[in-house]
Amino acid sequence: MTSLDTPPETRTGAEDGRLSGRTPAGQTLSGRTPTGHHPTGHRGIPLSRITGTELRKMFDTRSGFWLMASIAILAVLATTAVILFARHDDMTYDSFAAAIGIPMTVILPIVAILSVTSEWTQRSGLTTFTLVPHRGRVVAAKAVSCVTIAVVSIPLAFGIGALGNLLGTAIAGVEPVWDVTLSDMLHIALANVLGMAVGFMLGVVVRNTPGALVAYFLYSFLLPGLSLLLAASQEWFRDLQPWVDFDFSQSVLFDGALSAQQWAHLGVTTVIWLLIPLSVGLALVVRAEVK
Repeated sequence: MTSLDTPPETRTGAEDGRLSGRTPAGQTLSGRTPTGHHPTGHRGIPLSRITGTELRKMFDTRSGFWLMASIAILAVLATTAVILFARHDDMTYDSFAAAIGIPMTVILPIVAILSVTSEWTQRSGLTTFTLVPHRGRVVAAKAVSCVTIAVVSIPLAFGIGALGNLLGTAIAGVEPVWDVTLSDMLHIALANVLGMAVGFMLGVVVRNTPGALVAYFLYSFLLPGLSLLLAASQEWFRDLQPWVDFDFSQSVLFDGALSAQQWAHLGVTTVIWLLIPLSVGLALVVRAEVK
């Protein structure tokens, strides 16, 4: 006699479960509970593993490797230029730090842009977002990776500048001058991290490598120039400039200690030009189709 022929009052619990499509524990035959959750409690890929993968992706490609290597290469070239062309009176640690900082302020944002836009431009996002469907975790891992690159490369550049200062003063026969304090280094590091955050933001908003690079150069060079021109020609804008010009308020970090008002300028412009566009970009990323 089959289970269907068995009277309901004489069926066992196992037979009822097979007929209803449920196990005795209240689970479906597919291994899922009625609420649709897997009984094993799978928690997904840890953020630390995703971050490690994103860091490796920055170095795996030939272009990514040389872009990272260019930070150290340009730091050495800038140090050499100071040794060769600077006057003996100008051969100080501040001169070396300033020379190294110029290429870094350009390269670090580009690194951040490529880390984001490659998912759409090179279509690697089809694989990335399949393995990690929660796009917010991927973007967070990319942000942590970019900050990690900045935190590692900035001390490296300062170290190259210190070696250049020792070597340059030894060649010139003068005493080395260490006129950059720890506070100055922290301010410079913060300025470079903010610059890298701008590149990351543009990558999230635009999600296309050529477009994001064009937007970065407009954002970093054209808009500040127009702001300076407007401040020089319009008196009403002169007092307003520190509150609306992100590059102007950020550049103060390279000049030493900031006053309370200058910190306020930096905070307001960071919200306007960085946090608000980044929030909009993140909202678009979770909905954007990867083709």
